Amino acid sequence: MSIELFRLETIQEIAHLYGYWAVFIGIALENMGIPLPGETIVIVGGFLAGSSELNYGMVLGSAIAGAVMGDNFGYWVGRIGGWQLIVKIGSIFRIQEQQLELVKDRYSKNAAQAVFFGRFVTLLRIFAGPLAGITKMPYRQFLLCNLGGAALWSTTIVTLAFFLGRVVSLEQIITWATQAGVAALLLLIAIAVAYFAWEYGQERLLPKD
Repeated sequence: MSIELFRLETIQEIAHLYGYWAVFIGIALENMGIPLPGETIVIVGGFLAGSSELNYGMVLGSAIAGAVMGDNFGYWVGRIGGWQLIVKIGSIFRIQEQQLELVKDRYSKNAAQAVFFGRFVTLLRIFAGPLAGITKMPYRQFLLCNLGGAALWSTTIVTLAFFLGRVVSLEQIITWATQAGVAALLLLIAIAVAYFAWEYGQERLLPKD
C-alpha cells in the first residue's frame, strides 16, 4: 500500500468526497486491527464540522458507530482464531506458549480498562479489540466497555477538532493528538515495566522450599 494514501492532503480529499462514510469506515478499519490513520480521519471530520462543511452530530455519530463496529469485528477475530495466530508467531521468535499464557492472564485482568481507555493510546487503539477476544473477555462486558469508550473517545476528539479548528491549523491539531497518544503509550509502558520489575522482585524475596 502506497504511503501516499496516508498523506494528510489525501485524507482531506477523501473526507471531502465521502464525508461521514470516510469517518465511519476509517475508524472502523483501524479498530478492526488494520493500521490505518483512523484518528486522523476523525480529526479531519471534526475540523470540517467546525468550518460548517459537515454536521457535528453526524460526524460524532459516524465516529462512534465506526469505532464500535470495528472493535466488535476485532474482538470476534481475536476470539475465534487470534490465540492460535499469536502462538504461531511466538514460536517463530522462540517464545513458549506458557509465557504467552502468562501475558494473556495478566492482560485479561485489565481488559475492561484497556478496552474503555485504549482508544486514547497509540497502538492500543488498534489491538484492544482483538486482545479482548483473545483473552475471552465476556462479550457483554466487552460491549459495555466498547460503547462507553467509543462514546468518550469520539466525543473528545470530534469536539476538540471542532473548536480548535477555529483557532489553530489542522496540522497542529493532529500533531497534538499524536503527541498525546504517544505520551500515553510511553506512560503505559513505564507502568508495565515498573509493575513487572516489582513483581519479579517480590518473587525473588519469597522463601524457597
